[in-house]
Amino acid sequence: MLTEDGKHLYVSYDEYHNLIEKLAIKIHQSGWQFDTILCLARGGMRPGDILSRIFDKPLAIMSTSSYRADAGTVQGHLDIARFITTPKGEIAGKVLLVDDLADTGHTLKAVVDQLKNNYAPITELRTAVIWTKGVSAFAPDYSMDYLPTNPWIHQPFEPYDNMRPAALMEKWKV
Repeated sequence: MLTEDGKHLYVSYDEYHNLIEKLAIKIHQSGWQFDTILCLARGGMRPGDILSRIFDKPLAIMSTSSYRADAGTVQGHLDIARFITTPKGEIAGKVLLVDDLADTGHTLKAVVDQLKNNYAPITELRTAVIWTKGVSAFAPDYSMDYLPTNPWIHQPFEPYDNMRPAALMEKWKV
């Protein structure tokens, strides 16, 4: 649900999963065949996992991080892992790069540039996200929702950003 002022988008688990399923349909209907899904950790892990299951393709993982300050709400310096974890040795062929959103577009652009410049076995690369914000400087190949108002997206698992083991022990009376 988008707030009236357009500053916040609250997403339930059901809405989140429905958007990923609709993104899968959009990718499928494009007719593009790919060999591997590469998800960006952390935001792309959940959609990447689901798409990997739907398309029955191996899932590779590349870790990136830029949202660390203020419980993950302030973007800082972008760190991109040097290595990709994949079950098939080296990532190659046609690759679908998955993240949760194109916010500023900085992360996706930097990762795409790194992959194109440093991973010659990748013959074709396309990108997929759930949300693209109006301020994004990067246009993904596949996107489910365009958000012109640039809201903060409150994803359903966001409460875990501030939850620690002590709070779980209290919650579950352990």
